[in-house]
Amino acid sequence: MANRITVSICGEEYTLMAEENPSYMQKVAALVDTRMSEMMMSGRVSRMDAAVLAAANMADEMLKQQSSTENLRTQLKSYLDEANKMKNELSECKREIFRLQQQLEKLQKKGS
Repeated sequence: MANRITVSICGEEYTLMAEENPSYMQKVAALVDTRMSEMMMSGRVSRMDAAVLAAANMADEMLKQQSSTENLRTQLKSYLDEANKMKNELSECKREIFRLQQQLEKLQKKGS
């Protein structure tokens, strides 16, 4: 069920509908309002230009975050692969230790 909330962005009222909860939607609107207000204060730009500039900056940030996230996923996968390899090597070492212990016991019994 979609949640409906009315927010104010740069003095204009907008009704948002989304699956997310209203407090999250309010945070989104506040971020957009802040970014647009910064653009409008930094120079003589219209509300439309501020919206486009804010959207472009936010899209840039999102794409950089996606790239960073993908790099972290790749790195994490590499670490998990390495950990799995080490786990397999440890299991092989344990089997070898067990095998050697059995051989030692056999030799000790023969020597007794």
